[in-house]
Amino acid sequence: MPDEVLRRLRALCTALPGCYEERAWVGTRWMVRKKTFAHVLGISDQYPPAYTRDAPFVGDATVLTFRSSGDELAALTGTGHPFYKPRWHPQVVGMVIAPDADWAEINELLVESYCLRAPKTLVAQVLRPGSPNG
Repeated sequence: MPDEVLRRLRALCTALPGCYEERAWVGTRWMVRKKTFAHVLGISDQYPPAYTRDAPFVGDATVLTFRSSGDELAALTGTGHPFYKPRWHPQVVGMVIAPDADWAEINELLVESYCLRAPKTLVAQVLRPGSPNG
């Protein structure tokens, strides 16, 4: 996984209240109150099928998984590349992070994922478009 991707994701995630980072079984994940809201890892064709079976790539890739729901979940998973729908959880979306990734979009997706997992008291502290404090 490129160091620059990890650095940018770390900056976005750790700016959220109560977020912390930890090494996952593979890659790095960001959590709030013991709930993962983002996970990044470098993937190759040699990875377990749970990661590669549904992915829209061949070969090596950097993949971010996060949570989504409702219309946004349907839109993202219906869009196709760079998004895809892993099978292991109904709210998880996978995204291949390409060198030309839209980091403003990634930030919005991470904030929404965080807000699905965080307690309401922490969500109230997050600046989001359309929210009372955003």
